[in-house]
Amino acid sequence: MRSNKKFEVKDYWENKVCGAVYGGIREEGRVNLDKMAKARYELEPFILPFVDFPAWKGKRILEIGVGGGVDFSGWVFGGADATGIDLTEAGVQMTRQRLKELGLSNGNYRLAVADAENLAFPDETFDLVYSWGVLHHSPDTPKAFREACRVTKRGGEFRGLIYHAHCWVGLMFWFRYSLLTARPWKSPRQAMFEHLESPGTKTYTKRETEALLRGAGFKHWDIRFQLSIGDLLTNTPRDKYRSPIYKLVWRLYPRWFVKMMGNRWGLGIMIKAYK
Repeated sequence: MRSNKKFEVKDYWENKVCGAVYGGIREEGRVNLDKMAKARYELEPFILPFVDFPAWKGKRILEIGVGGGVDFSGWVFGGADATGIDLTEAGVQMTRQRLKELGLSNGNYRLAVADAENLAFPDETFDLVYSWGVLHHSPDTPKAFREACRVTKRGGEFRGLIYHAHCWVGLMFWFRYSLLTARPWKSPRQAMFEHLESPGTKTYTKRETEALLRGAGFKHWDIRFQLSIGDLLTNTPRDKYRSPIYKLVWRLYPRWFVKMMGNRWGLGIMIKAYK
């Protein structure tokens, strides 16, 4: 039986497909997929060199959590033998629409609604497993990492991003949901767990990330931190952050200082792990 928490996560992302708000796009109604894709890589240019689509031509790729299909269409366009899964029907449908609009609807790919904690693939199936900002949402993140490692070929890679516990986003959430609610003892991590995106969003330290990878079965890895659009408030705010006070916060936020402090305090933990 599916856990209640997983149902809550699924329900959240069915109604807010990841990436649908990029570039000022509202979550409701039809999404301008070209605008979404353009905004994604303009706001987060570090994604493209990290994933390196051309390097995986002809390789078997699994993307866990396709969201709006921007990265997945990059695998297909680049000639990878791509498989994509998402916990939501909405994400899979949007990805299919994205591929259709790009003329890639007959490409060498497969898409399915599936659970990252229970992958329906044989051991050592894929050259690369990719998951950007997804596995920290799964109720049993260690199990999801074990599954990712299990289906990775010997000598293959995992590339992805999970959220960092010590970041500017956490500080902002602590201020908003802890300090301003007279509960300063509630940590930034707890504030993010309760209020950042889907219910129960987890964050990790570097040491905890290494423990996840080691426990999953990866042999060695490269980890680095990355400032996100959330840390810099260059993102399009969701509906609950559209009041005049939040507009003022977005306008006055000291992005120059955050950038000066570097990536060490970024929300993103970017991972390359090897089996």
